[in-house]
Amino acid sequence: MSSLSSVLARAKERELRQSSYVPEADAPLVVYFSSVTRNTDRFIAKLPVRSVRLPLKTTEPPPRITEPYVLAVPSYGRPGGAGSVPPQVVKFLNDASSRAHLLGVIGAGNTNFGPLFCVAAEKVAAKCQVPLLYKFELMGTDEDVEKVTQGLEEFWQACTQPRE
Repeated sequence: MSSLSSVLARAKERELRQSSYVPEADAPLVVYFSSVTRNTDRFIAKLPVRSVRLPLKTTEPPPRITEPYVLAVPSYGRPGGAGSVPPQVVKFLNDASSRAHLLGVIGAGNTNFGPLFCVAAEKVAAKCQVPLLYKFELMGTDEDVEKVTQGLEEFWQACTQPRE
């Protein structure tokens, strides 16, 4: 087997293992947008979370979220960062009841964008006054998955635990 075939086989095996994961009912909820490239989708699939994907088409209605969640958003590379937040995310966040449950943001992007890397996540976090929890490139690395899993678990517990 060629090295490329071997790499592809291992990647397929990893995806199959991860897709069989069933998150616990109290696992963090991640709402996310992923374009047709599915980079963000592949990353979220590696996390031990419940997830809701925003519709690909802006003509489809976004889900209404009625519980705490973290938003994962990719950035689009446009000059000066204009239009970097996907319109599907803007439409989703324009619903005040869904926006009210937003706890934090995770950014996906491409470091080729230089200072605009994950600018959409920065904009959403600032506008919604929530923390920007993490930034990852493209589909993320195994290290990104570990860091987000641990950080999200700690953040989720801190945000959702009843206060005394």
